[in-house]
Amino acid sequence: MPSLSDIVTYTDDFLRIREVGDWDDALNGLQIENSGQVTRLGAAVDVSTRVLTEAAKRNVDLLIVHHGLFWPGLQPVKNALRRQLQLAFGNDIALYSAHLPLDIHPKVGNNAQLVAALFGVRRHVAAFESADMSAHSKLAEPFLEEKGQPVGLKARASMPRNELIRKLRKALGGAVKVFGFGPRQTCTIGVVTGGAGSEIYRVAQENIDTFITGEAPHWAAVAAQELGMNLLLGGHYATEVFGVKALAAHLSKRFRIPWEFIDCPTGL
Repeated sequence: MPSLSDIVTYTDDFLRIREVGDWDDALNGLQIENSGQVTRLGAAVDVSTRVLTEAAKRNVDLLIVHHGLFWPGLQPVKNALRRQLQLAFGNDIALYSAHLPLDIHPKVGNNAQLVAALFGVRRHVAAFESADMSAHSKLAEPFLEEKGQPVGLKARASMPRNELIRKLRKALGGAVKVFGFGPRQTCTIGVVTGGAGSEIYRVAQENIDTFITGEAPHWAAVAAQELGMNLLLGGHYATEVFGVKALAAHLSKRFRIPWEFIDCPTGL
């Protein structure tokens, strides 16, 4: 039975938690400790009362999330936060959060996993352990600097736009909002999971003709037309399930403990 300390130390190093810049409220790393042992991992995109309740039902004692407890900033321990802390303490659930370190990781990151699912470099979650990332690096390169490091991947792929949309829908398992103002045959595709639609003008400066992200403000659709760019929105939640799944699968294999995904879509 691995210790929480061993898993946290390894994961901090694996994701470069102390090196990757992020917003202060992300508070990457261990956010809540438990009594010290881990028998079952849980993975979820967001921590919430609903997710913690489900984790307790499934006997999860280490929950890995992409969006942690402290995004609202400094706040009193009452209402939702008090309820969430009670659930964690009462069920001995440790909480580990990784935001940008998980988005940008070259193996288990949200961007890398989505690019892999789209272009067949390697299958997400299950096969990444044995994959050689040299093939991936030839296809896609980091771009779009934020907080001191690139947060997206730029892939060179000539593909009919409709075929790319079909692949994206399959990878995400759901609908994609399409603003098809760019070429019907893609050339350079930018992938930034989550809510990066407001960066569309910066993305366009990279000579990208097709931009894939999770969500965007209203004006980004107008911008896509002005820029002559394809904008594909797959949903903030749907584009960020990949990283927590892949990380949990990696830790499960390394520490020989079971894991499961707790699916609580937000609708965004």
